[in-house]
Amino acid sequence: MSAATLLAATGSLEPAARSFLSPTGVEIVFLLVGIVVLGSAVVAVTTKQLVHAALWLVAALGGLAVEFLLLTAEFIAWVQVLIYLGSVVVLVLFGLMLTKAPIGRSPDADSKNRWVALVVALATAGTLVTLVVDAFRTSWIDLGAGGGSAAVTGASLFRTWVLPFEALSVLLLAALVGAIVLTRGAGRRVPVPRAGRIRAGKPVGSNGTVAATVPRPSAPAGTTSPDSTTSPDAAASGTSPDAAASPEES
Repeated sequence: MSAATLLAATGSLEPAARSFLSPTGVEIVFLLVGIVVLGSAVVAVTTKQLVHAALWLVAALGGLAVEFLLLTAEFIAWVQVLIYLGSVVVLVLFGLMLTKAPIGRSPDADSKNRWVALVVALATAGTLVTLVVDAFRTSWIDLGAGGGSAAVTGASLFRTWVLPFEALSVLLLAALVGAIVLTRGAGRRVPVPRAGRIRAGKPVGSNGTVAATVPRPSAPAGTTSPDSTTSPDAAASGTSPDAAASPEES
């Protein structure tokens, strides 16, 4: 808009104040995407099918990435896509596939705390809206084209916020080491059950344990097993071949 046109329209050379009643195209798209994100998030936490909840979560997080792009925060938008869409959602989907999670309606999704969660969510949202409106009122913040680029964000991160960045790195490393220690367990041994009788003179295995013998079912009367023979003395006395062969076990 030229200076003459601006002077004729408003009576001054200063641009007219922006109003909520005359939104631009970007603001309208931002509002529509925000409605989609809000609806997807509500469906993700209210549906009773876990797979559908994960897919609606993808829609909500993808919509947030679009919102960051509309706010010229390109770096935050790509971080949203790489970390949340590329890592967190994939981890959730793998967890659903590798566990016994039901594909259809899950009975575990019927929580009795839905109304409590709704009240807490509305209270949190109301608090955040109140704080933002009280802080900015009706003032507008104009960001340049490179305000949210990777170059500007990286320069601010490694010059102004380098100490908090390194502290956060150490904290994440400590959490990773702690998770590994808790998962492995310290000195935990699983006892091996012993079945049957242990005969003297049995060979020792590679792990230092003595091979155990499991008792076989006795053969019917008047028959002999294929791998054992009954001597006449044992048949006359009514003893088994194992008892006659190893008297020290009795």
